[in-house]
Amino acid sequence: MIELPRAALRAAEIAEHAQFFSFGTNDLTQTTLGISRDDAARFLGPYVEKGIYAKDPFVSIDEDGVGELVSLAATRGRSAKPGLKLGICGEHGGDPASIRFCEGLGLDYVSCSPYRVPIARLAAAQAALKKG
Repeated sequence: MIELPRAALRAAEIAEHAQFFSFGTNDLTQTTLGISRDDAARFLGPYVEKGIYAKDPFVSIDEDGVGELVSLAATRGRSAKPGLKLGICGEHGGDPASIRFCEGLGLDYVSCSPYRVPIARLAAAQAALKKG
């Protein structure tokens, strides 16, 4: 699991000992942004309304922050171990915008809660068609 910014930054070293990377995007979001998902509901609405965040970063990946760490880790991990399998797990795996982002990075899979699987499958198919 890549759940901490330092792990993303040291991905090449970690890849030497890993068969795959699963990005724990919920925890990576918390540690990158320095906000707790448990407390965020109290203030994220106004942050989104004021344009501080385009979307709730616990619903849709913060592409400019968390996404950059995922991209960097994917590149570094695969540079150390070509063919390294990469994916995300967490609620972002059921968000169509996050799935499109992951497809753009060339991630191999997304994992999400069971009730989000139909949406995730549809979004993944649409992203693959759009990419190809």
